[in-house]
Amino acid sequence: MGWHHILRLLCFHFLLHSSLRFALPFCPPDQRDALLHFKNSFMLDSKASDPCYWDSIDSFYHERNFVKSYPKTNSWYKGMDCCSWDGVTCDGATGNIISLDLTCSWLCGTLHSNSSLFLLRHLQKLNLFGNNFTGSHISSNLSAFATLTHLNVSSSSFSGSIPSEISHLSKLVSLDLSSNFFSDTLENSIFTMLVQNLTTLRKLFLDEVNMSMVSPKSFANLSSSLTYLSVVSCSLRGIFPNAIFRLPSLSTLYIGNNKNLSGILPKSNWTSPLESLSLWRTSFSGEIPDSIGNMKNLTVLDLENCKFTGHIPSSMQNLNQLQLLWIDKNSFSGVVEFELFTKLTNLRKLSVSQELNLIYDTLEYTFPKLEVLQLTSCNLTKFPYFLNSLKRLTLLDLSSNRISGEIPMWFWGVSQDTLELLDLSNNLLEGGIQLLHWKKLSSIYLLNNSFHGPLPILPPSTHYFAASNNSFTGEIPSLICQFSSLLDLDLSNNNFSGNMPLCFGNLTNLQNLYLSNNKLQGPLPRSLVKCSLVKSRYLEVLDLSHNQIEDTFPGWLGSLPELKVLVLRSNNLKDLLDIPRGAHLFPKLHILDLSNNSFGDTSLYMTRSFERKTYENSVVMMMKGLEVELVRILTFLTIIDLSCNSFEGNIPEVIGHLHSLVGLNLSHNHLTGSIPPTLGNLTNLEWLDLSSNKLSWVIPRKLGDLASLGYLNLSKNQLIGRIPQDKQLSTFSRDSFGGNPGLCGTPLPKACLGDAQPPLPSSLLTFDHEGHESWFNQKIVWMGYASGIVIGISIAYIAFETGRPKWLMQGLIEMLPGQLEISFPL
Repeated sequence: MGWHHILRLLCFHFLLHSSLRFALPFCPPDQRDALLHFKNSFMLDSKASDPCYWDSIDSFYHERNFVKSYPKTNSWYKGMDCCSWDGVTCDGATGNIISLDLTCSWLCGTLHSNSSLFLLRHLQKLNLFGNNFTGSHISSNLSAFATLTHLNVSSSSFSGSIPSEISHLSKLVSLDLSSNFFSDTLENSIFTMLVQNLTTLRKLFLDEVNMSMVSPKSFANLSSSLTYLSVVSCSLRGIFPNAIFRLPSLSTLYIGNNKNLSGILPKSNWTSPLESLSLWRTSFSGEIPDSIGNMKNLTVLDLENCKFTGHIPSSMQNLNQLQLLWIDKNSFSGVVEFELFTKLTNLRKLSVSQELNLIYDTLEYTFPKLEVLQLTSCNLTKFPYFLNSLKRLTLLDLSSNRISGEIPMWFWGVSQDTLELLDLSNNLLEGGIQLLHWKKLSSIYLLNNSFHGPLPILPPSTHYFAASNNSFTGEIPSLICQFSSLLDLDLSNNNFSGNMPLCFGNLTNLQNLYLSNNKLQGPLPRSLVKCSLVKSRYLEVLDLSHNQIEDTFPGWLGSLPELKVLVLRSNNLKDLLDIPRGAHLFPKLHILDLSNNSFGDTSLYMTRSFERKTYENSVVMMMKGLEVELVRILTFLTIIDLSCNSFEGNIPEVIGHLHSLVGLNLSHNHLTGSIPPTLGNLTNLEWLDLSSNKLSWVIPRKLGDLASLGYLNLSKNQLIGRIPQDKQLSTFSRDSFGGNPGLCGTPLPKACLGDAQPPLPSSLLTFDHEGHESWFNQKIVWMGYASGIVIGISIAYIAFETGRPKWLMQGLIEMLPGQLEISFPL
């Protein structure tokens, strides 16, 4: 045999061996069929995975990690080996399915407890992140995955409770249950079992799980191999154990937004691998120890909005790997040397709110990588010139300082190519602004200064512009209509005059428009109805209060499908509201404030469609005789306010069916008739103002059933008889009843001649229950029963959210002394 035959034989042997090596087994038919059955149990909807990114606390500190969203199960069909399907990984030796990754796969539907998914007994990794399993509970059948090491069901709309069977998955290395809608509180016993049984756990994500019943002491028993712990926004309470800071492998600890969780930082023996520490909005207190300077691996340190005291330690300058430092909103003492931060040459984000000692007119402070700079409440009096050397800023916040005078010319060039957000609010700035020069600027906050002159020309990229509480003058230029990307525009509390631009309808992305407290005149531009042309953007808030607008009620705005807040108080609006009964207008309206106009006899329609929604706006309303600003609109507060108009006739009895009412203000009108006893059905009512009308007859005893009523004003009417003294009515002073010559009895000085009271008028004894029930069965509220008048509904929807952005405002509403106080804590 020649050498070339031997060579051919060797090559054939090699090729045969190689082909056998790579001939992987097919997945078992029963596992393939289980996957196909699983696929067919769901619909595909791109909205179920939109947007798709890892929504962890890391997104606050690092770039969001967007994930490609597509329906992976579209590649699953019977004629193909399931080991080659998208998202499926099989064991190389047995062909068993060991990994299923359906991240952002558009799955929409219910994951039932008997799902064929649980037949895949060999699974080691299961990732269902970023789908929509609304109505699904995490099944106890998960315990079937005895070899599971990685489980991720975050951001998938699971509800119900977390089953104890998860603690049976003893081989788990990574567990992520965060950002779902669990309605039940995680029991301490279940968390204790989880901690005790998952001895190999390295990563644990429980963000937004209600852990108010979990003892923080349980965390001390977590696996010593733990590297990552995130329990943000979990309602934890109590003292967090110091032992966590000493876990030998821990690199990331995120426990922020647990305001009732307290603790102190250890003075020594920190875990050396720690890279990221986030305690924002907790009650951690005491001093930051000098030993923090030994944590040389730290890249993220977020201590914002805690209760730390003492001095900021100079040892912090040793953290030369630090990329993010947020230490604002604490109670530090003394003045901080700004030079300390210049030692941190890798800083990308810095937030401080402590008085600084810095040289204003120097370029020696260098931050070569700085992208976010927040120097709020630092007692600055000038623009620091070092800002001119910063070329990479995307966010600059100098709000709540004492910077005065005009903006220097050099400031307009700061990070001109990169700046996206600028906040100069709450300073002493003045002068005019001609042009904002930044190329990418999208959010501009100039409120609460003394700027004057015409409105500045905005960059085309502007999305949010807030310049309220300044002294800008002139007409609102029609040039503003060119900025079609505007989402929010707040020009309230200025001196703008003239008519609103007719072209406002060009702002097709506009969601919130605030023009209150100016001198605007003329009619409302009909083009506002065009602000709903973009399907994904609709006008939601329109506040034009305290102007000189002359028009009739703009019923044509009722075609805006998402309008939720319409405030037209204190203008020159008049005539009839003239909304035809049965017209399907204002389908989502929650606040309608028409007070202090000249509306007359009319009727008003409104649907009862209420959504849970979060807003970041404020609305001024008359509550308890005081005009107050409701800084956030909460989903539980409902108000009717039609005070200071010319409404006549009776108060409609159907108002007693609005059981969610918290406040009712019909004062300063020309209302007649008696107070309807049905108001006693409003068990949530906290304040009632019917003063300065022409109401007659007796005070209904049913008002005494309003146990929540904290403020009552029936003064300046024509009420008669004895003031009922039972239940809640006995708690009010004479101010609540004064100006009614026919009233007698405590608390008024006028004594009653006897206990007999006049008989009820026949109108109160013949209430047509059947007719009114039919109205409410149609989910429509008709205000103006019997007399055809309006007592319109104004439902104040106030929402507060404790997550980011962290510059959330705090509203504190103090009513009359001794009455209701509403506060909105951060």
